[in-house]
Amino acid sequence: MEVTDDGPGISPEDLPRIFERFYRVDKGRSRELGGTGLGLSIAKHVVESHGGILRVESRIGVGTRFTIRIPG
Repeated sequence: MEVTDDGPGISPEDLPRIFERFYRVDKGRSRELGGTGLGLSIAKHVVESHGGILRVESRIGVGTRFTIRIPG
């Protein structure tokens, strides 16, 4: 399964950390505005618990693609 967007993208400096618990790329977003930084960490844990992989590719100004592969 792939999920893509044409948003602002994720910087190369942030990409290695986006699956960490409580990590937020947008430092300006507070918890009051929504987002705890847990969603991608939980998603990766669920995918890996089923023997799968979760990958991300992103380019600034172009967008981001998340790929989930779970063995059948």
